[in-house]
Formats: sequence, structure tokens, C-alpha cells
Amino acid sequence: MTTIHIEGSGQTFACAPNDTLLAGGLRAGLGMPYECTAGACGTCKFELLEGHLEVLWDNAPGLSARDHAKNRKLACQCRPLTDCRIKMRLDDACVPQVNPRKQTATLIATNEITHDIREFRFATDTAAAFRPGQFATLQLPGVNGTRAYSMSNLPNSEGEWHFQVRRVQGGNGSNTLFDHLHTGDQITLDGPFGMAYLREDSVRDVVCIAGGSGLAPMVSIARAMANAGQLATRRLHFFYGARTQRDVCGEALLEALPGFGDRIRFYPAISSVHEHEASNWNGRIGFIHEYLEEVLGADLYGHDYYMAGPTPMIQAVLDTLQTRHNVDKSQIYFDRFF
Repeated sequence: MTTIHIEGSGQTFACAPNDTLLAGGLRAGLGMPYECTAGACGTCKFELLEGHLEVLWDNAPGLSARDHAKNRKLACQCRPLTDCRIKMRLDDACVPQVNPRKQTATLIATNEITHDIREFRFATDTAAAFRPGQFATLQLPGVNGTRAYSMSNLPNSEGEWHFQVRRVQGGNGSNTLFDHLHTGDQITLDGPFGMAYLREDSVRDVVCIAGGSGLAPMVSIARAMANAGQLATRRLHFFYGARTQRDVCGEALLEALPGFGDRIRFYPAISSVHEHEASNWNGRIGFIHEYLEEVLGADLYGHDYYMAGPTPMIQAVLDTLQTRHNVDKSQIYFDRFF
């Protein structure tokens, strides 16, 4: 174990071998800012004042040339080799709701969602403790680094973690899951992580916006609202953006929840339609941020927003909400992935 001192904060934590600074800090319950845990967003920057580190990804896009010049590093991409003294801004809003832990998980079942999205169900020996909307990182056999996937189910004492994963062409992580992992195989699961979890103390109606396998955390939030009886006083508008008709999914999962069609409304949209499909699609054609604006209109201010999906979709929704309509950022929750 190494000891990490955060300059100016009075905080010190122990970091286990093979843990990154970020993971060690979060396991200790500290409010270390982060989003992607994968070196892309740059949120977990810090300055090394003393000590030695192993840098896992020298050219991580989360660091600029200016950051390198100022000796800034990413907590999610650094493992301490010695005791260290670092400078980092802690944030009480980032204190983990559930401290992440690393454990062995066994694949127990799979289920097809669409032609390229499959649900993988894992089980751990201890309870699956997380907040609806969060994600975990998986260490898969033969894959360098970890892959982050969001849970689609609810926290449970049985230790089940359900992930809905989209096959990415050339993607080592998704292809390993789809083609090389079999029932009974074991992986390392670390989590939970993420700040885009359901805020149950709000009274506002909820809007979930998903694209691709961003469906998983949004379904978890919908299930949590139904399970907690929140739909008696709050409504849920669920938007799903897809490329083509065969990519649309999620409605069957929502239909199983009480209040579907009344307190829960599903709004799918496809961005393109092939000529042979045109006669079979009666829904919206266009981008999901445009559909959002069309459905909610002047009432955009009265909702909490949770979203997960491709970066261009997230940015387009943010532009619509914040730039066009001045929705307060405190009402918008997402974890930035690249």
C-alpha cells in the first residue's frame, strides 16, 4: 500500500497495489472529480508534487500540451509506485454514494436486445450495491485496460449486475464479450462509478434520453422510479435515438413497468430511413434533440434530465437545453464517454 497526501486538503488515503489514484481515492470515500475513468475527459487532473507514478496512458486525450507542460496528470491513468503528494481539487458533490470495490464476477446469462445489443448478466458473491444510472468497469480476458458499461438492473442482494452492450466494429471489449465469453467464465468487475444516478429527492418530472447502449442506465433509472413508487407523483418521458428502425429498442422493457402509456411515455426517433423501411415506420424521423424540443416545448425547464449515448447526441442535447433554452445545469446529469 502507498500513502497519498492531497496538498491543502488535510486528506490522506491508502492506495492498494494495482489501483489507480482515482480508484484508491474513491474507495476511501473522497470527492475526487471524474467522469469517464478512461483517460478521455480530463476531469480527474492533478499535479504531482512529490513521489513516483506509473502512467498507464502517456498520450491520453484528457491532457493537453499545456497540461503536460505544467506536470498535470490524470488520476484514472496513474498508479503510485511510492508514497505521493499531489495537488487536486476535491468536490463534496463527487463523494461516492457507494464506495467502489473490485471483485470477481461470473457470467450467468445473456439475452439479445437488438441485432447488435446484447445483455450480459454477471453475478458476484456480495450484493450488487450501486445507484440506478451508474456504471462499472470490467477487466476482460485478453483485453488491455478496462471497459466501462452501465448497469440496466436495480441494486440487489443477489449480486446480479446486468449490462447491455453494443457490438462495436473492431472493438476489443465488445467483441470479447460477444464472441469469447461463455456462461461460467469469470472477469474482474470494479464499481460502481458515475455521477449520473437518479436523484430521488427531486419533485420534478424526469426525462431520460438514450442512444445505442446508453439504453442501459436509462432503463435502470426508469425501473428505480417505478420500484420506489415515484411515478405516482412524477412523470417519465423516455426518448430513444437510433440510426435505423431495426436499431430502436427499449419499449418492451418499459412496457413491463406500471404506468407505461400514462406516467411513462416512450418517444423513439430514427435519424435515417431506408426506402424499403419507410412504409413500416410511423415514428419520428430526425435527431432526438429536435424531437425533445418538439414534445416538451415551453416546458423544458420543468424537468430533470438524464442522458447516455454517443458524444454527438449528448452535445446536441446540451446545446438545446442550455444554449437555446437556458435550462439550469443542476437539472442535467450525464457521464461523459468518448
